[in-house]
Amino acid sequence: MNSPVIVAIGIFGISMLAITTEKVNKTAAALFGAMLMVVFGVVTQEKAFDYIDWNVIFLLIGMMIITGITKRTGLFQYIAIRLAKFARGEPLAIILLLALATALVSAVLDNVTTVLILVPITFLIAVELNVVPTPFVIVLAIASNVGGTATLVGDPPNIMIGSAAGLGFVDFLANTAPVIVLILAALCLFVFVVFRKSLVVSNERKARIMAFDDSKAIEDKPLLAKSLVVLGLVIGAFLFHSAVGLEPATIALGGAALLLILSGFHDVEAIFGEIEWTTIMFFLGLEPATIALGGAGLLMVISGYKEVEELFAELEWTTIIFFMGLFMIVGALVEVGVMKSLAQALLGATAGHLKLTGFVVLWASGILSAFVDNIPFVATMIPLIKEMSASLGPQAVEPLWWALSLGACLGGNG
Repeated sequence: MNSPVIVAIGIFGISMLAITTEKVNKTAAALFGAMLMVVFGVVTQEKAFDYIDWNVIFLLIGMMIITGITKRTGLFQYIAIRLAKFARGEPLAIILLLALATALVSAVLDNVTTVLILVPITFLIAVELNVVPTPFVIVLAIASNVGGTATLVGDPPNIMIGSAAGLGFVDFLANTAPVIVLILAALCLFVFVVFRKSLVVSNERKARIMAFDDSKAIEDKPLLAKSLVVLGLVIGAFLFHSAVGLEPATIALGGAALLLILSGFHDVEAIFGEIEWTTIMFFLGLEPATIALGGAGLLMVISGYKEVEELFAELEWTTIIFFMGLFMIVGALVEVGVMKSLAQALLGATAGHLKLTGFVVLWASGILSAFVDNIPFVATMIPLIKEMSASLGPQAVEPLWWALSLGACLGGNG
């Protein structure tokens, strides 16, 4: 191995160790590792920036904006209370309904936000029922991971895979969603078998749940209506994005912009703090790849939201920058030929048998993602499968993308 390869592998190894052990903030570790690749001459700055997948970045930003506005309406709390009352206060029925609802919401919105919003109301329900909340929380977390695996936008690894492989929203619905339906059924069966005897409460406790006033959960009905309309338009556009020639990032940012306009947000620049993200976005907007950002701005204007700075302050900018750093680190490995060598080694180990390779990718992704962050793992695997695609053809390796998606997303439940 020549010196650039050794340096690249060394920086990559140290960065991944820092990220997975969380001894250092993962965003700082990813960004520092990326800059070290440039400083030590593994890759030029221009080339490192070229490896950033802006389609992933903009799609994340767009969906974060939509989720951030929608959660202000109280929709998620309303759903949780309505389901609890629909279950007539039966703990087992509540946990099953909440699991299914969490999975469904996580398929179209950020699953981390979904869980963060639903867990507090779940605790409240558990307290009123006088049961241990642990089963509720664990089942919701698992259901969120499972549901997010079903679609292109449900989980960040899927966004990365879809962009890298050119796979659309419908492709995920056709290939991962059927598997997820079976897994959700298995999860519900598991919950029923394990908790059916322990989740038993008195009629008095059930009555407390029935006394909840779900109408008070909705904090802004006009905004709720606007959010649901825009979300419906975005999902519809996702379904037909290939036919109309629009990238998912364009749709997400266009929807985000529309909702921001409707909600009445005005001080967009304050969202980004001292870093002049608005200036960067403006110049990026001159390029075809960033038309989506213009859409995001439009959504802000239409939605009429006043506290734009609050909305953007809640966006996971550390996650966005984390992705940028990861793309640059892994891009440096691609640049010096490490990923090509690994792809050849994997194909050699499985004798070019793609089914066997698929099982290796599936189980390796599942097991490793139970212990390490699945996002850097997927970032590392994407160029590996791309190298295989270059030699075997895109259609031949397509099953490997689904194996990576299912393994990495579901493995996080470990």
